[in-house]
Amino acid sequence: MPSIRLNVFSPLQFFSPEQLRDIHAGALNSLEETGCELHHERAAKLLRDAGAQVAGKRVYLPAGMAEKALKSAPSRVVLYDRSGAPAMDLHGRNSYFGTGSDCIYLRDSFTGERRLFTEPDQINAVRLADALPNVSFLMSMGLISDAKPALQYQLQYANMIKYSSKPQVIVAGNRQSLDDMTELAAAIAPGGREELKRKPRFLLYDEPISPLVHGFEAIDKLIYCAENRIPTNYSPGMMAGATGPVTPAGAITLAAAEIIFGLVIHQLANPGAPFVFGAGMSNLDMGSMQPSYASPEAMMTQAGLCELGRNLYGLPTWGFAGCCASKVADTQAINEAATYIFMAGLTGTNVNHDLGYLEFGLTYSFDLLVMADESVGQLRRIMDGIPVNRETQALNAIREVGPGGNFLDCDHTLDHYKENWFPGVSDRNTFERWTELGSMTMEQRCKAKIEKILSEPAKAQNKDKIAAVMDRIIGR
Repeated sequence: MPSIRLNVFSPLQFFSPEQLRDIHAGALNSLEETGCELHHERAAKLLRDAGAQVAGKRVYLPAGMAEKALKSAPSRVVLYDRSGAPAMDLHGRNSYFGTGSDCIYLRDSFTGERRLFTEPDQINAVRLADALPNVSFLMSMGLISDAKPALQYQLQYANMIKYSSKPQVIVAGNRQSLDDMTELAAAIAPGGREELKRKPRFLLYDEPISPLVHGFEAIDKLIYCAENRIPTNYSPGMMAGATGPVTPAGAITLAAAEIIFGLVIHQLANPGAPFVFGAGMSNLDMGSMQPSYASPEAMMTQAGLCELGRNLYGLPTWGFAGCCASKVADTQAINEAATYIFMAGLTGTNVNHDLGYLEFGLTYSFDLLVMADESVGQLRRIMDGIPVNRETQALNAIREVGPGGNFLDCDHTLDHYKENWFPGVSDRNTFERWTELGSMTMEQRCKAKIEKILSEPAKAQNKDKIAAVMDRIIGR
């Protein structure tokens, strides 16, 4: 299970243990004193029967219920690939990076056009993400504009499991579409739905409505996941300063309260069901009135919330990386995307989505995805750390070469040079060699890599099984 494991010391942290306890206390206070608005009768009954105060749509949670749910959820979640092999161990500071979902537009890599995403685009996006070595999981990347709305999520998922073997993070419109995708996953798992409970292939992205509103569909999907032991998050998508407090500490406190409320329902539905803790909180830019993807405050609130989830609650964590506000895959784009990637790695967030997002998640870019894959590769090498032992200290090699020698043809160099990181689209040539190769920019090298990957014949797996399930879904 290749991940970025924190083998370096003194990881980046924002809070002391006392401050984490203060944030936790503030979240519990909000749940007890302010309460949440809930639009799901079954969930309201679960909460009422467990001791919560339910007054119409308003629910007030006792602190003890929250504490019990936090202890009930497991500290480790494992996601499996298409074949059923373990692929992502969500625990501690293991960090995995993947794409985002449901962009309306695609910035075409070759024409430069910003246009609606189509099904061929989505298939190409899946194939590209599958081929990139540092992309650990897939989301759909684009909304298929030429698909019927009722079949949007099912078609996305069918393409994901046909053209990639990697685990997925999925989005579902409601319980029915989620069940349809579970059926698709079960169709290609040897043990069907029962195997998926033991070896989940995907994690559901689910979210409340900030501030403190929990809609029917979101809660219905949360309960479905608990009942079927499908890993899920419950990730507030608040805009700090608009749908959440403008201060990072306030945004983290509110988000923690919203997540814990969902977690309580989730654990009441099925104690011990897998859950991932985190949120995507972007502060509102008061000049443009847009959520500020990759702002310092967005990175800090994500890191702080994941610190709460990991260090105080002992839960797997969820976050963002590789996304930006830029409209094209330019210098701004890779600056923001790479900074977010390194921030997520340094803080040890487990699941980091949105590699390749332009324009606050409205537009997807294959070019930025390739650049982000390069950044994740660099991060992976750095976080491997520096092992110190007799072999790595090269004492025999130093003795062998001696004063004034060189290590180029030394056995130690030949044995270890491949441990260094080698770039995929970055250039390390001399000016003369770079000129001989066509004086290509980073952007041009990315396009060449995209073209090379997508020029290979598309190889779909399990076509007949997936088609049979899709036929049943379409018929229904």
